Amino acid sequence: MTMKKWQIINSIVEQKIVGVLRGDSAEQVELFAHKCIEGGLNAIEVTFTVPSVVKCLENLTSHYAGRDDVIIGAGTVLDTETARIAILAGAQFIVTPYLNPEVIRNCNRYQIPVIPGAMTIKDVVEGLENGADIIKLFPGEISGPRMISAIKGPIPQANIMPTGGVHLENIHEWLAAGAVAVGIGSDLTKEAVKTGNYDLITEKARAYKANVQA
Repeated sequence: MTMKKWQIINSIVEQKIVGVLRGDSAEQVELFAHKCIEGGLNAIEVTFTVPSVVKCLENLTSHYAGRDDVIIGAGTVLDTETARIAILAGAQFIVTPYLNPEVIRNCNRYQIPVIPGAMTIKDVVEGLENGADIIKLFPGEISGPRMISAIKGPIPQANIMPTGGVHLENIHEWLAAGAVAVGIGSDLTKEAVKTGNYDLITEKARAYKANVQA
């Protein structure tokens, strides 16, 4: 059964973590995704910087088609053409690094959740006005958790998901500041790539999962 937009958004918020996966090949990123999901991180964002990313999205969405607890999205979506390609490849949600109202409207047209990037109050408000249910605070490492508190002062209705600068040691700071979820990128995969031991991704995924459930 195809998941509805609200179900996908709820899944992201309930899981609290989106694994943001980049890599040198589609095959490598597919392996990253399988290892993350094995460790319990079931919301996966595959970025459009990955070579042959469309094939990667098609393979992953097909592989997990029977699991409602797994959602596969596309990230680093810069324009409406890329968003539509991702949706046709099976992406269940779209993430952008910056605010593009056309991409938001395009995703809303097809009832696909979209998480646009924002760095300023103006971006956050424009994202909400254009129909984004969650706003991606990016890059998170520049602002830090206090930025979420600053945003939610005048705009308490904003649902914020920081990406960048989130790791095991500070994830609770982000969530305590009001983040509805967080995006985790290279911290999931860097040690595995460095050592060639991809089971380390599963271990890191389990650690993150346990951390947010504690």
